[in-house]
Amino acid sequence: MPDNPLSDTELWDAIVVDDSHAFTMLFDKYWSNLYATAYGYLKDEVICEEIVHDIFLTVWNNRKQLHIESFKNYLIASTRYQVYKHQKALKKSPLQLMEEYDNINTPAVNNEGAENVVYVELKHEIDERLKELPKRCQEIFAMSRYEHLSNEEIAQKLNISKRSVENQITSALKYLRLVMKDIAIIILISRLIK
Repeated sequence: MPDNPLSDTELWDAIVVDDSHAFTMLFDKYWSNLYATAYGYLKDEVICEEIVHDIFLTVWNNRKQLHIESFKNYLIASTRYQVYKHQKALKKSPLQLMEEYDNINTPAVNNEGAENVVYVELKHEIDERLKELPKRCQEIFAMSRYEHLSNEEIAQKLNISKRSVENQITSALKYLRLVMKDIAIIILISRLIK
């Protein structure tokens, strides 16, 4: 019995009406092919994973507006475009975005009340942003980060592959990084000027 008895068109029609299971099926079907395409150009595992996850995140977030006739062709074209965009960005600016702020030497902040307020606001903002993700992605992220379950435990609990769990967590983190980068910069600057 085949793993995916539905055609891409049938799956896409289901995705348009918010079927996250159909989205996961298409993700699982095309992820490795898109990754291999990106890796053929960039030879960077992390960047290639981010590109592929960004593409799928964009597809999910714009599912109501997109009119895709050939899902495979659309994804391959999107991957090549993102690779080109990444290569062009590297040529423009040698600066890299710092994603870890822990290594920056900042003066100690003694105002715990202010830190607690920032923490509560940041937590609230993260929770609100998570609501924008597919339900399954939200559920997996919550199990990983709030319930502190391992990827294997989540996979067993939800009866899905460990790879699907990893992909969903990576997608959630990538999305949060994208939408929260301005907030992180504001927090960093506020810590530096104290």
